[in-house]
Parts: sequence; structure tokens; C-alpha cells
Amino acid sequence: MQGQKYILVVDNDSERRNQIETVLAFVGEHFHVFPESDIVKYLVDVPNILAVVVCGEISDQIAAIIKSHPACPFIYHDLIDKSQVERFSNIIGELSVPLNYGQLTELIHHSHHYHNNLPNKRRDNCPNVLFRSLVGTSEPMQQVRFLIEQVASTSANVLVLGESGTGKEVVARNIHNLSDRTKGPFVPVNCGAIPPDLLESELFGHEKGAFTGAISTRKGRFEMAEGGTLFLDEIGDMPQPMQVKLLRVLQERTFERVGGSKSIKADVRIIAATHQHLEEMIKTNEFREDLYYRLNVFPIETPALRERKDDIPLLMNELISRFTAEQGHTVRFTEKAIESLKEHQWLGNVRELSNLIERMIIMYGEQVVNVGQLPFKYRHVEVEDYEPDYPEELQERDAINEMFAGFDYEDTDEEEASLALEDVNGTESITILPTEGFNLKDYLAELEVSLVTQSLDINDWVVARAAETLGMRRTTLVEKMRKYSLQK
Repeated sequence: MQGQKYILVVDNDSERRNQIETVLAFVGEHFHVFPESDIVKYLVDVPNILAVVVCGEISDQIAAIIKSHPACPFIYHDLIDKSQVERFSNIIGELSVPLNYGQLTELIHHSHHYHNNLPNKRRDNCPNVLFRSLVGTSEPMQQVRFLIEQVASTSANVLVLGESGTGKEVVARNIHNLSDRTKGPFVPVNCGAIPPDLLESELFGHEKGAFTGAISTRKGRFEMAEGGTLFLDEIGDMPQPMQVKLLRVLQERTFERVGGSKSIKADVRIIAATHQHLEEMIKTNEFREDLYYRLNVFPIETPALRERKDDIPLLMNELISRFTAEQGHTVRFTEKAIESLKEHQWLGNVRELSNLIERMIIMYGEQVVNVGQLPFKYRHVEVEDYEPDYPEELQERDAINEMFAGFDYEDTDEEEASLALEDVNGTESITILPTEGFNLKDYLAELEVSLVTQSLDINDWVVARAAETLGMRRTTLVEKMRKYSLQK
């Protein structure tokens, strides 16, 4: 726990010092009041300074101290020249004359808030690697990290709330890693995945012969988590009889194995989690109210991904880095693709995003993914995919290859080969190549126009269906219609 913080009051006017001293004593704050000549001594000797109140004037010495102590909030009172205040960002407010109790308590609150949100506070106390899974700079995620820091060093029970896939177990692991139990085990249990008749044995263990199949004594999860943390996931799925037994363990900190009579002490911290609304379950008698209040000492709510969409690019970078380390392949996304993903509702939250990234790496490893490569339900931005304009020679060669696909020339005589240019869907054919030759390019163009027109007629000029019939993309068909001036 943090030590008591002190308010330092710097004032050369003894009468004014006495007034402030009286008010601070009435409020119940710890403080030191002294003249300016003693300020250096108190700044060195007092380890936990909440704020410094400067009265009368800001001398050169005081100005130098304010500038050199950016982590300490300063408050001014009865200042002669208020224009000096604008020079300093760590002067957080003014105490009016006469002293106002309400204003003083508000400035004390601002001072605590100033310390809690210092840029380097969380970095010093909590290495970033511990919060690697809690990626995001949004206000909801900053609040989650702040709450974890506050509760980690205590022994309080924690209830983590939030939708499926929001990282409730990640929150629990971070609390464990930042606590003084970090060297002990972290034991997770999914209360909804274990049959009700086996849950008691799973949590508390059993003695040999306690029931059919109990061929030996077995430790339960409470014993396995001794000195560490027990994470009860999906606590809302725990059956009522087990809720009663868990409540007793939380109250008495002892339990017995199934079939045993010896009380075993439980030095275990409990962190529970659920995606259900326990307060609504209490009204329908599905969850015990007394157990709820035992678990809900310190609630932490994990935000849904749709509530912090600005964190999606950071999460994507983190997930891509992990998969790259595991699989040796990576993938990148265009800005339009990221913009489209930010428009998605993400009902599966971070877990859904993780699955999508893994899928994209499998399908487009080492490539750049645009909106058109995303699964259909993630396309929320209209962007036409780039269609390369290949040289006509390549297009002609490709068309010829398609026409003669599967044709075995080795087993075909000259006469049969000449029939390879048979009429295709009504187009005039050339059965024997004229000795004077002919314009292959024009022939292929006429063939292409004929096939495209037929497909459009068959599909009532619905471009998307016609393109599907021809086995090409809609944008490719649109380009060919433009090229040949084909209109309905």
C-alpha cells in the first residue's frame, strides 16, 4: 500500500500560514507548513508529497523548484502576480481568499488525479511486457490497466465482467503477475465446461474410494493454486449447490476433499469472470446474492472491441507479430482494409479479430490484403480491386490456351486439328487456315464480343451474374463492355 502523502505549504506570512494550517487540520490532511527558507529541506526529507501550496509570490527560487519538479502538482494562494502562473504546466489550481473548504477538497482530489495519471507511473510500476495482451490506447483500456494496477497488490476478490472474447482471462493473469503471488501458480477453471456432478471434485479434490472410480486421492484446483491465484471462469454457469460450497470457502478459507473430513486451509486469491448479467440472474434465483457480493469486491469490466475501434490497428499489429513468430509468415493490410475492419461490429471481439488475422495469413501470406480479399462480411468500404492491364499478346495467348485446353495434339491428325477452331456458341468458325492467312486478333475479338454478349443476354444484362457465368470478375467484365462499347 502507498504511504500517507503530505501537503507542503510554503508561506513567509506567519498569520496566513496559521489560517491554512487550521483548514488543513479540519479537513484531515497530513501537512507541513514552513517559510520559503526551509523548502529545500522539506522537499528532500518528505518522501510522499501530494502537493505544494505556494502563497504570496513566486520567487526565483520557487520558480526554479516548480520547473525542476514536474511530477509534483503545485497550488497557489493569495498570489500577488498571477501572470507568473502561465509559465508552469504543473500548477493545477488556485486556493481563493478567503479559504474555501469545498475548493480545497476539490484541489486535493485534482492532486491525487495528477499523481495517478503521471506518464511514467504505470511504466515504472508495471513493465509493458505484462500488459502486452492488453493492447490499446483508448480510454476504456487505460481504465482497465489502471484498475489492474490498483487491485493487484491487494488480496481483494476480483470479478471480471465482459462479453466473450474480450480478454477476461488476460486481465486475471495480469492481476496475478503484478501481485505478490506472482511466484505462485495461476490455476484457471472453466465452471461451464465441467459437468455439475464432477465440479466439486475438480475444485476440492477427493479421497480414495469417495465414489466409484476414485481409485486414489486427488488434489483439487484449490490445493493446486495454494499460494497463488484461482481463476473461476464463467462463474455464472456454476450450479446452485456448488455456489453454496464456494461461499463457505470464501468465508472460512477452509475446505474438505470429497469423501474426506479433514479441513484444509486455502491460501488462494479468487478471481472470477463471467459474460452473464449476474444481477439479473439473482432476480431469477439462478445466482446467489450473498456469493455475488463476496466475489464482486472489485469489479473490472472489459470493453467490447466495438467500443474501442481506434485500438484495432494496434491489436492487428500485435496479433500479426505473434502469428509471424509462431508460423514464420506475415501479412499486411491496406489503409482501406483497416478502415473497413474498423466499421465491423466484432460480436466475437478480440478473439474474432485474432481468427481473421490467422485466416488472412494462411490465405495471403507475405502479401498485402485489400478490402476485396477480406471475407464478405468484413467488407464495409466500397473499393474496386486493381485489375492489371496485361499486354494484348498475353491476353490473346491466354484466350487461345483456354480454347484448346485439354486438346491432345500428339494423338490428333492434321484433319482433326483443323477442327479445333469449330464454331463456338454460334460464332462463324474457320475450319482450315487460309493459305493467305487471316487476322487472329480480330477473330479473337469477335469471339470475345460474341461470348460476352450471349452471357449478358442470358443473364438479363445483370453484370455480376454474367461475369460469374464467364468465370471472371465483375470489374473485368465491365472493362470489356467499355472496350467493345457493349450496351443493353
